[in-house]
Amino acid sequence: MPRLPAGFVWGASTAAYQIEGAADEDGKGASIWDTFVRRPGTVRDGHTGDVACDHYHRLDEDVALMRRLGLDAYRFSVSWPRVLPTGAGKVEPRGLDFYDRLVDALLDAGIEPTPTLFHWDLPQALEDEGGWLNRDTAHRFAEYAAVTAERLGDRVKRWITLNEPFVHMSFGYGFGVHAPGRALMLDALPVAHHQLLGHGLATAALRAAVPDAQVLIANNCTPVRLRPDARSDGDAAAASAYDVLHNRLFNDPVLLGSHPDLSAYGMTDPSWGGVVRDGDLATIAAPLDGLGINYYNPTWVTAPADPAAGLPFDLTEPQETYRRTAFDWPVVPDGLTELLTGLKARYGDALPPVWITESGCSQPAGTDDRERIDYLDGHITAVADAVARGVDVRGYFTWSLLDNFEWAEGYHQRFGLVEVDFATLRRTPRASFDWYRALIAAQRA
Repeated sequence: MPRLPAGFVWGASTAAYQIEGAADEDGKGASIWDTFVRRPGTVRDGHTGDVACDHYHRLDEDVALMRRLGLDAYRFSVSWPRVLPTGAGKVEPRGLDFYDRLVDALLDAGIEPTPTLFHWDLPQALEDEGGWLNRDTAHRFAEYAAVTAERLGDRVKRWITLNEPFVHMSFGYGFGVHAPGRALMLDALPVAHHQLLGHGLATAALRAAVPDAQVLIANNCTPVRLRPDARSDGDAAAASAYDVLHNRLFNDPVLLGSHPDLSAYGMTDPSWGGVVRDGDLATIAAPLDGLGINYYNPTWVTAPADPAAGLPFDLTEPQETYRRTAFDWPVVPDGLTELLTGLKARYGDALPPVWITESGCSQPAGTDDRERIDYLDGHITAVADAVARGVDVRGYFTWSLLDNFEWAEGYHQRFGLVEVDFATLRRTPRASFDWYRALIAAQRA
């Protein structure tokens, strides 16, 4: 295993709705996921996050596992409706108390807390007013950021505003397979701008409350590839269109202060006009201290079989043979190197230090965990390759510390270094836990 630079941060990630449970305890308000999971057919086998890993009551046990693992940092998310039950207005002190205890426990264990403010659990009360289609939600997000930073900012210095705004827009508002379950297709595009506006406003709020704050956004990015048998100019145009929608729509505004021209790819949205107001892009493009990158696999595209269907690309499968995760995602470590070097080539000096804020795989329960170890080994090596090619990468957070509620898949996908028996909630470290612990120790030696 190549050695990463001195000071490289080794971490693990989780998200509030996926692990906390305690869905209606201590004054917590309903989130869009609390509502969504109760609609028949939305989540496999009707699973919910009501209990999840019960992290809310097992905080000390889980931090002890992190200490044993030897983490430098832990990326978790704050539940917006646990802090502000209706998304705005009255603060729930018991919610803040929980994150206060978590931060103190992490610091006592020598682990740097790295909270994400929004990991998809929007307060249902705000969704009832339009959710991220409503510009006002961006301002409510900034107020929530200020409340949280005022309580935790004396001890928390590294903050992540949003997690994967592309996925939340496309799955939650575009296709309706995640909460809040709206299927608007390209009419969901205002969600992209309003999330990014919320990021910019929250960045200002965080820095006002914590002058030495380090602020990041965690974008899900993918290298876009054509199959080897691609022949037409239409295929190349489809790849460019998908890159714009998935990657550039969320990176260009924060790094360059501009939206990419969607109309060049036939994706002009009739509701886009008027959404972007004077000053918005300057707010969004406030300098970042780091760019979080969540990577899982490349995306293969072709020209659309039916251009009238609405999208200027079709997703396809690779012709190459790759190992597959239990989620049936191809395992392509060199795609991470390709992605990181591509970001450096595209954005140059505008690219801030990069953090791998998610990277991991689902594997079947009860295996020897060899494939998860191989996955981590390959992707950490890919990071080292990118560093050797001049990309400034500061840390790697594996997804995930624990098996958890995996959104529409419920408890059927197992991403954890630690196995969770969801009948008993017993935690059992896997072989990958020991492998990662040894790797971290060796990198420090």
